[in-house]
Amino acid sequence: MTGWLDMLYPRNCIGCGVSAPETFRFICWDCWSDASMVEPPFCALCGDPVAGSVEHDFICYACSAEKPAFDAARSAVRYEGVAGEALRQLKYEHALHLVPDLAQILFNCLQAEFPGLEVDRIVPVPLFHVRRRERGYNQSGELARALGSLLRVKSSAGILRRIRPTATQTNLTAPQRLSNVRNAFETRREQQLAGKRILLVDDVMTTGATVNACAKALKKGGAASVHVLTVARG
Repeated sequence: MTGWLDMLYPRNCIGCGVSAPETFRFICWDCWSDASMVEPPFCALCGDPVAGSVEHDFICYACSAEKPAFDAARSAVRYEGVAGEALRQLKYEHALHLVPDLAQILFNCLQAEFPGLEVDRIVPVPLFHVRRRERGYNQSGELARALGSLLRVKSSAGILRRIRPTATQTNLTAPQRLSNVRNAFETRREQQLAGKRILLVDDVMTTGATVNACAKALKKGGAASVHVLTVARG
């Protein structure tokens, strides 16, 4: 399989173009070392980093004002540099050959931030069916499936669905993001969800409005816990 991929997609780093990078299949060490990792200090719940020095676990203002439905959320890198470019290409240029690299980044983040976490099912943040048909795939679904292979945990895309179209979150304020995704998700096949420990996967997390709305639906459907993992933090 690797040989076929190399023939279809010559292994050049998407950041600098160097041939046959070694750190990942399409990201070289130099570009990856320049990536802005999401590191402490950050909120113990949503994982949002803060500037300065914090010597203890803390909860950010937003999570203190309204505790999120998910149990905890973590992201690997900032949405910039080579990681941002990889996610942009995956989402808008059908660059599915980048999925293994991004799934490995998710796997590494999971091992570092949620050591020992036991997961029953991996669930991707779904697209509305019209958008998925237009794009041809759900990038979060592809990431969840690849991560599931690494973890040997089943990816269950059909458990959660987006029941109405929502505007892109990119240019919305935090309150607008909350309103945009409110009641936009529902679960089905609840017998497969009841009492399960869920790992919710998405490509990018910004304010957390989308993953929080998903977590609410999953908890309502019977999930015992929901941890969130994204490649990047916007």
